[in-house]
Amino acid sequence: MPTVLRPLLRGVTYTRILHLWVTALPFSIWIFIYPAAPWAPALVLIPLGLIPAVRKGEGIQARLLLASDERESEFSEEPSATWRDRWRTVLWLAVRMALAMMTTVATTWLPVLTYGSADMAMGHTVKGVPGLEDASPHWAYALLIPVFLVLLYATMVGLGELITAAARRLLGPSPAERLAALEVRTEQLLERTRIARELHDSIGHALTIAVVQAGAARAADDPAFTDRALEAIEETGRTALEDLDRVLGILREPERPVSSRPTLVDADRLLESARASGVKLDAEVSGPLETVPGPVSREGYRILQESLTNALRHAGPVPVRARVCVADGTLLLEIRNPLAEGVSGPGRGSGLRGIRERAALLGGRARTGPDEGDWRVRVELPLG
Repeated sequence: MPTVLRPLLRGVTYTRILHLWVTALPFSIWIFIYPAAPWAPALVLIPLGLIPAVRKGEGIQARLLLASDERESEFSEEPSATWRDRWRTVLWLAVRMALAMMTTVATTWLPVLTYGSADMAMGHTVKGVPGLEDASPHWAYALLIPVFLVLLYATMVGLGELITAAARRLLGPSPAERLAALEVRTEQLLERTRIARELHDSIGHALTIAVVQAGAARAADDPAFTDRALEAIEETGRTALEDLDRVLGILREPERPVSSRPTLVDADRLLESARASGVKLDAEVSGPLETVPGPVSREGYRILQESLTNALRHAGPVPVRARVCVADGTLLLEIRNPLAEGVSGPGRGSGLRGIRERAALLGGRARTGPDEGDWRVRVELPLG
């Protein structure tokens, strides 16, 4: 079908006309009752538009009838919060009424003129149709039929597009609503990023431990060591499944509290898991970890976990020194491990990026990189 005729197949073309007809109906009734004062209904528009709830109702109508084929409409569905919103609603009602009356006239008289022209072309006299009632029948009136039909089509499509454009302009979100929507969107993106980090840290750590343990058990050829490795893999896998279930629960229930996430108080379990994987871990934990605020403690745990995972993944079961210190209003995390031969460090993957992001979100500092032949991660997080 030619592009120009495609609006005939779009349902929104007809719902837009319906939207305009509904507007014109009460005014048409008024004109029939009081034809001497056809302008009187316009006086109602100002007090009506100043009612805050009217803007919400107009926005819902616009979404359902003017943009029913769009997944995301551009119309606000909130009550008027400012005088600017109220006056925009008043202007919208005036524009809607004017376009509705134009639509009513066009969709009433153009079909009548089309029928009258066809009647005149067949030699009949037409009564009560302005422009045709005093004319003589002639076959040439058949030439006016396509003209009136094209005008009718153009009027239906054109006025529908015009009323939709006016609605987007006058019923669109205010600057405050746009800012609120942007804040909500930002919060959603931050939450998605946090969940992605959670999955990366917990599942990545578990898989790294499992791979290292399995490789060490196969190379050791020692039944006792193999049993210990399988126990460590089982415990790590169980912890990872708990983390995965918790993260999926947050996705299903966004209001679920995050207090169940591990904190630095659980660091001993994390350190023992690393030792069980074959890492020669020298850990120093000092200071009252239980006094660290929840958000800092949870993020500190993930930073420590990701640092140990990176050491295992990129350097293997090498000696690792880990320091966790709470003092002077600061949480200090420092992890060092020798660089494997031919490896310059963990690179710039999502793990290191996640460590820096976690530190930055808490107002802290993170420094990562080679240091005297070691790879060092040093993170300082404020406690207040």
